[in-house]
Amino acid sequence: MSKVLAIANQKGGVGKTTTSVNLAASLKITRKNVLLIDLDPQGNATMGSGIDKNALEKSVYDLLVQEAGFDEVVVRPEEAGYDLLPANGDLVAAEVDLIIGENRETRLRQIVVAIKQRYDFVVIDCPPSLNMLTINALAAADGVVIPMQCEYYALEGLSALMDTISTIKDRLNPELKIEGILRTMYDPRNKLTTEVNGQLFNYFGDAVYRTVVPRNVRLAEAPSYGKPAIKYDKRSRGAIAYLALAGEMLRRHDEAAAGIS
Repeated sequence: MSKVLAIANQKGGVGKTTTSVNLAASLKITRKNVLLIDLDPQGNATMGSGIDKNALEKSVYDLLVQEAGFDEVVVRPEEAGYDLLPANGDLVAAEVDLIIGENRETRLRQIVVAIKQRYDFVVIDCPPSLNMLTINALAAADGVVIPMQCEYYALEGLSALMDTISTIKDRLNPELKIEGILRTMYDPRNKLTTEVNGQLFNYFGDAVYRTVVPRNVRLAEAPSYGKPAIKYDKRSRGAIAYLALAGEMLRRHDEAAAGIS
């Protein structure tokens, strides 16, 4: 059964794109069929997958405004291995088109429903704001993965995101749930990290992934080479962390399917 995951957080700089690219690559390594949808006009997930966003003939924009079909837009980056719906600055225009168009909140869901059976996982990289693109991602998703740093302002942003998810669940997607909270750029030596960590587990419990993603130079370098970390340096702590996250996610899904709480 296909799983659609939105990687979302209204706060920027928390590792959404890094998580999207490296989770997709790690799931692919485990022999899953994976589609990554770049829904951020910055196109960083596209570039980080090894595709030049400036050379695209068609992008996810063309798909959203119904000027191209899925098979005309999807590409398979050689290094990454997963399928990709690429993005560039054209997506900014999609904001306007979606606002004035029909089915504006569910355009992406219609696309995903039509093709999701081709894939085990569909991963959506959301922009760092609550806009029509993010709403489309949440309306299309089964679950939300929330990357966040263990710092004070991150908790404030998380509260706002939870309100957004609740609203989308009530109005557009009753099946939407929190898939998990991923602690990124994690430094256990930091006292604030420890305090926020404790608050996360107190409030969200098992929704917090046991896997943490540490600060890692190789993880930060990989996008400039157009590769996921697992392809850039498979022995790096960042690559190993995302492989562990993929493993934890698959175990959770297996346990849920088997009815294990």
